[in-house]
This record gives sequence, C-alpha cells and structure tokens, in this order.
Amino acid sequence: MAQAPVVGDINFYGLHGIAPDRIMSAAKLKAGGPLPASKGDMEDHIAEVPGVGGARVEAICCEGAQVDVFIGIEAKNGPHSAFRSEPTGNVMLSDDLLEVYQQYGAALRRAAARGKGTQDLTAGHAITSDQDANAIEQHFLLYAAAHLDELRNVLRNCADPDQRAAAAAVMGYAVRKSDVVDDLEYALQDPDDAVRTNALKALNAIAVLGSVQPDARVKISPTWMVELLHSVVLSDRIEAVKTLLTLTDHDGQEAREQIRDRALADLIDMARWKTPRYALPPFLLLGRVAGATDKQTEQSWAKGDRESIIARAQTGPKKRLAP
Repeated sequence: MAQAPVVGDINFYGLHGIAPDRIMSAAKLKAGGPLPASKGDMEDHIAEVPGVGGARVEAICCEGAQVDVFIGIEAKNGPHSAFRSEPTGNVMLSDDLLEVYQQYGAALRRAAARGKGTQDLTAGHAITSDQDANAIEQHFLLYAAAHLDELRNVLRNCADPDQRAAAAAVMGYAVRKSDVVDDLEYALQDPDDAVRTNALKALNAIAVLGSVQPDARVKISPTWMVELLHSVVLSDRIEAVKTLLTLTDHDGQEAREQIRDRALADLIDMARWKTPRYALPPFLLLGRVAGATDKQTEQSWAKGDRESIIARAQTGPKKRLAP
C-alpha cells in the first residue's frame, strides 16, 4: 500500500485573532500525523469554529511522504477580498491560440523541472530557455500585437474562465505595456483564481520592465494587490507578494503605506509561516513596510529572529532607510 501523506509544517493566514489551536482541533490536524483524507471535510469543520466565516486548506507536496499544509481563514470580523460576478458573454479566443496556451503550460512545467526558467527584461515578460516554450512566447508576442482588442474583450466579457486566463497571460506580451496595465488590474478582481494568477504574473513582469526602462512610463497601482493579501486563496497571496516586492524594490512608498493601512495583519501571518521558502518573500516585504533595509531584514531572517522585524512593523510608520 502507498504510504499515506504525513503532515509537516502547518501554516495559517487570515486568523484575525482566531486561535490556531482551535483550527487544528477542528480539522483533526497535527504536525507529524496523517493528512486527513477529505479536504472538504476539514474546511467544513473549520468553518464551524466561532468567528470563522469560511476556510480553505491546501497541502503542498513534498519531501518524501511529508506535505506542508496551509490553512486560510475568512474571519467574520476581518477584511475579505471582493471579486466581480462571472461575466456572461460568449466571445471566444481562437481555438488555435487556446491550444497553444495549453501547450505553453506544459512546456513551462518541463522547463521548470529542468531549472531553465529565465527572464527577458527587453520583452518585459518571462521568457524561458526552453526551446518549445520560447517559440510559443514569440507566438504570443505576435498575437498580442495583432489582436489586443480581442484579448481585452475576452478578458472582460467571456463566460469561460479558461479563456479569460489565457487572455490575461497573452495580454502581458503586448508591445506597449502601458496599454494593458488597466486591463490586467481589472483582472485582479476576476472571480477565477487562475485568471488572477496570470494577471499578477503579467503585472509583475511589466513592473520589472518599468523599473529598468523608465521611458516605458509604466504606472502600476498596488491597490488590488494589497486587497489580495486578504484572500483565502493561497496563490492570490503568494503572487501578490511577489508583485508588491517588485513595486517596492525602488522605494514604493504608496505600496508600503497601503499595506500598513490595509493589510499589515495579513502580511504578518504570512511572515510567520513555518515553511521557509513561502515565508521569506512576505517577510522581506514586511521588512520594507517596517522601514528596514533588505540587508537588515535578511540578517534578522538568518538569525531566526523574525519577531524584531514584525514588532518594528507594528510600532508605526518609520522613514525607510537608505539601502
């Protein structure tokens, strides 16, 4: 018989004062114990805890049979991410483009498995060194140049979330990045998390371009990314943090102030995650919100001292130190 998954680190977000022990007890979950068979049952039991409006459980594989668990809470007294209703239009992308987009996902997974992911800042989007993926990305560049209105229409109006997700991904390859920023920010309120993920990745790549090519005049608002720090969906938070890190690489005062005003508790939850590879990006972002230099934050991380940065973020606005 195959070995049942064993629970490794247990990470929480969205608690807003709800005790983690009560969540673990309701989910019948403990580190070192077996992973319960039903994700839905765990979420239903967690939702019965007083103060919890909803829950989402995700298990991240794998070190041997061990999985790390992330438990997201929608606290009744906490902020929530709000998304639009599903669009109802029947506009569609071409079958050829959708097929190529699906091939692209497979090519990226192969490239990632071989460690061949890179980034081309000239294109302003992720370009892999995998030949198959690279050829598809060149196709996306040409398609976005010729069919931007079609992509925009599908992203905003198509009832099929797979179509909208493809449109968000391809739209990031537009020649003039400033032309698609509003559309991609609009997509951050899409009811489908795959659409939001693709929009965040595209905006992150565009933000990188804007930081190295000021003449591109790219202006990206942090507002909807900060709102996604309230989301119960793990990918929303992870990708939002990545993009906010890019926006705060060179000052980013607006983003830092919005995080402090609207999502500080959510970011602190993430900075305390036990799984290091997931905790480090939000911890670095929290350091910037606290006014610490990246070097100071990295030193605190290396010493295992997260609480000093967390306390610094909680004490109030501080002038950001020079790098």
